[in-house]
Amino acid sequence: MTWSKRLLDVILALVLSVLLFVPFVMLLLVLLLIEGRPLFYVSERMMTPDRAFALIKLRTMRASAGNTGVTGGDKEGRISPTYKALRKSRFDEVPQLLNVLRGQMSFVGPRPPLRIYVEDFPTLYAQVLRNRPGITGLASLRFHAHEEMLLAKTTTAAQTDHVYRTRCVPRKAILDLIYQRHQSFCFDLALIWETATRVLRRR
Repeated sequence: MTWSKRLLDVILALVLSVLLFVPFVMLLLVLLLIEGRPLFYVSERMMTPDRAFALIKLRTMRASAGNTGVTGGDKEGRISPTYKALRKSRFDEVPQLLNVLRGQMSFVGPRPPLRIYVEDFPTLYAQVLRNRPGITGLASLRFHAHEEMLLAKTTTAAQTDHVYRTRCVPRKAILDLIYQRHQSFCFDLALIWETATRVLRRR
């Protein structure tokens, strides 16, 4: 990671932490009243092929002992209207500002993968994870909606996993590697701006 990219991450994370503090606390109170505890969801993700970290998000799914793997149609019944709105707004990802400040993530990069996929696709992720994982990125902006559509059609955990492995992992990797080849300070700013405008339009 270049010094300019790290500096952008730290400054932007600090600014957003200040700006979002009050509305985030209010959101936590609303979630506590409507959905109860736990408010946060911590998941092991990979920063490099051999280094894991604890990714922090707001919980957007009712708790279950079998909460493993990616989210597909098989988990639809556990996502309340409140959680759907939270996912759509992307406010569930605000806690990842802490991951950015810790240096575990960047604002722009590949989405941090689960260990199981890194271990099952070692060659692919050895290339993708040359970039620090990000909150947003080229793959997130260009493929996320299509990925949600594909996974929404699944009805079992096994089917969700199969679709993700065969139709999502390879396509996202292509976009992540395109970003890697063209990564620059200006490109990062453009992707951050596009992400911000999409979030604001949704609201």
